[in-house]
Amino acid sequence: MDAIKVLMVDDEARMRKLVKDFLMIKGFRVMEAEDGEQAVDIFFKEKDISLVILDVMMPKMDGWEVCKTIRRYSQVPIIMLTARSEERDELLGFELGVDEYISKPFSPKILVARIEAILRRKNASTGEILEADGIRVDKDAHAATVDGQPVDLSNKEFELLTYFMENQGMALSREKILNNVWNYDYFGDARTIDTHVKKLRSKLGPKGDYIRTIWGMGYKFEVNG
Repeated sequence: MDAIKVLMVDDEARMRKLVKDFLMIKGFRVMEAEDGEQAVDIFFKEKDISLVILDVMMPKMDGWEVCKTIRRYSQVPIIMLTARSEERDELLGFELGVDEYISKPFSPKILVARIEAILRRKNASTGEILEADGIRVDKDAHAATVDGQPVDLSNKEFELLTYFMENQGMALSREKILNNVWNYDYFGDARTIDTHVKKLRSKLGPKGDYIRTIWGMGYKFEVNG
């Protein structure tokens, strides 16, 4: 079996080496890029990169631009690294389809654990199909349709829709959604969830109304009876 390829993008050689060493111990193959332009070149040349670790502040092309460029063509998982801790940066990352968001300094062991969790969820084979009034989710194919028409969802939007459909009729707090969909105790605020729900509703069209807001608590996915 070929080693899983990860693209590590950071203009600091020391940071790239630190992450690369930890990932190689775990059996990953690590490609390196020192700026945004190089990252885009490597990503589209290699084709089979399974995950991207992306610094925000870089020369030539910053992390946001790299993320936007990749997202036009691919839903590959992206972990964003940043030295900033401002909420608006984090929300922008999730708006662009970032899967995880880690602030520097961070523990390489935590980063590796996050990477393994993302890939494990992405590669989990269940054979399960979820359906609710024309909304259909194929978990293995990582595909969603509404009345037979494909819906282009980011990884997190897909996982969020899957979680809602698996818990139809249940009131779900934002904390519970974060812990289950993001798969770790997340210390951001509720706007992360609200941003994703807003985009998911929009992509589902009229059936986005099935995701109902429970004021002061969270959300409930409920098909009109």
